Amino acid sequence: MARSKARPPLANPTQELNLLARDLDLTALAEKLPDLLAMAEQENLGYTDLVMRLLRVEMRARQERRLERGLRRAHLGSVEDLDSFDFSQRPNLEPRVIKELCTGRFVEEKRNVLCLGKPGLGKTRIARSIAWAVCQAGHSVLFVNTAAMLEDLQASLADGTYRRALSRYTKPALLVCDEFGYEPFDAAATKFLFRLVSLRHRTGSIILTANTGFKAWKNLFPSEPAAVCTVDRLIDGATILRFTGEGFRVPKEILGAPLDQE
Repeated sequence: MARSKARPPLANPTQELNLLARDLDLTALAEKLPDLLAMAEQENLGYTDLVMRLLRVEMRARQERRLERGLRRAHLGSVEDLDSFDFSQRPNLEPRVIKELCTGRFVEEKRNVLCLGKPGLGKTRIARSIAWAVCQAGHSVLFVNTAAMLEDLQASLADGTYRRALSRYTKPALLVCDEFGYEPFDAAATKFLFRLVSLRHRTGSIILTANTGFKAWKNLFPSEPAAVCTVDRLIDGATILRFTGEGFRVPKEILGAPLDQE
């Protein structure tokens, strides 16, 4: 096995440090090295402080790149600042609870969050904001439309990619399932959903947004036992957020009766 030849030393130490940093994949350090060395000379930094500063620059850059990759893979779409959310219009929603969820501790504890309420009350917005904060905390996140996810799993059976597709939804630390129960599930979808929820139970977290309360969920499944088993795993240790009040988008005259209270 041929050995790679060592790079001959350069006359300019700064240039050699730059090349060595690039060889070691310390790209941020290499880019900022001249400025950092000049700053260190001006501040008369000791060797330890200089090395610490150089490594911190590289570490921050890597953390930023990791976060950018995580946000791209999460597919969160547009995320609005929670500071602009009008909690006074949601009497059953406590800001302190949302702030606690944004710490990501529920993900570390493998617990779920269920957002229940009629359309236009801000469920998806809150779910996205929490997921964004969780991603900022360094956890892997995936945001999906529930129906599209189930269709993807069903299609994967036909082309032989089911295991890979299932892994796509079980691997992230947090899976956000938006618009759960927008339409009834058929028998095949119920099977996929139950397996996914079971595989993630106490191994990964789910945020779920639904336009109906638990009493109506039995109408989404082909059988009541299927509904009970799925719901049982979803609500085990879960935080349940109830969105009530007038919709941000929906006119009063079509809001209808209040969401069933369980």
